[in-house]
Amino acid sequence: MAGAPHGHGHPHTHGHPHTHESPHTRAPLPHRLAHLLRPHSHETADKLDSALESSARGMRALWVSLVVLGVTALAQAVVVAVSGSVALLGDTVHNAADALTAVPLGIAFVLGRRAATRRFTYGYGRAEDLAGLVIVLTIAASAAFAGWTAVARLLDPRPMEHIPVVAVAALIGFAGNEWVARYRIRVGRAIGSAALVADGLHARTDGFTSLAVLASAAGAALGWQLADPVVGLAITAAIVLVLRDAAREVFRRVLDAVDPALVDRAERALRDVPGVREVGELRLRWIGHRLRAEVAVVVDGEATVRQAHAIAVDAEHALLHAVPRLTAALVHADPAPVAGEADPHHALAHHMTA
Repeated sequence: MAGAPHGHGHPHTHGHPHTHESPHTRAPLPHRLAHLLRPHSHETADKLDSALESSARGMRALWVSLVVLGVTALAQAVVVAVSGSVALLGDTVHNAADALTAVPLGIAFVLGRRAATRRFTYGYGRAEDLAGLVIVLTIAASAAFAGWTAVARLLDPRPMEHIPVVAVAALIGFAGNEWVARYRIRVGRAIGSAALVADGLHARTDGFTSLAVLASAAGAALGWQLADPVVGLAITAAIVLVLRDAAREVFRRVLDAVDPALVDRAERALRDVPGVREVGELRLRWIGHRLRAEVAVVVDGEATVRQAHAIAVDAEHALLHAVPRLTAALVHADPAPVAGEADPHHALAHHMTA
């Protein structure tokens, strides 16, 4: 959204967020003429379609991976029942937990489609961050369970049965998890979902833990009875490592962290806008897997309200082109300072935080 030069921190919005089109495509002539007559009337629908499409891709990734991991975990559970392998048990539980993380993420994507309300004025996109926290807790719980079962088996060693079947189950687990990991990470990065990327990293670690189960089967075949619980502890350590990475990714998103390169990119785009003399405070934040921006730009102090508003709209337009997954920008226009003139924001100084 764009604002004319009102008091700092209280921008006046035009209320018509709009979507940028690809520089490689142009709308049909009637559509462009309509844009000239009503510059922003069609944009809200365009943005809604984009948001729904990204959420739909996320949902599709979740349900496809749920089916693949569910089948994988079911096959492994059958082998666990006949072999008694705690390493495979840990891998199976982790696969099942990974499949079930589709539930909170699916709920988050569905909520994210809902329109903003007077209570939730930014919409429900932050539900995705809550889903990310649930995923982190799920990974932590699976690590605790895998570690506990491995320690219990160390204290009470038992021989592994049906070793060749365990090896086949391990290979199935690796193949299923690696496919799901690649799929989730690719879609998560495409739509900007930190929670879905974290879930993909979770699945990738599951794949490597499945290979560890293969190592435990090899050790048991060679007569090393402690191979199974030792590998179970190694699997626990691997889960803890992915827990660290996933927690860092999700907690950064919860705290509104963004890539500093995005901020640099946005500033460069704003400085190239005709009429923008300088870029003041610039803030970006994720709401689900979409970005919003707030920025103050300095314009000619003699500009009329209409001229300042036009510059603000151009600045928003430039941001929408420059910053991937940005859906709206609130642009506040400040007049360029004049020697001897009082700071127009002085009345707000006592409201500013240190």
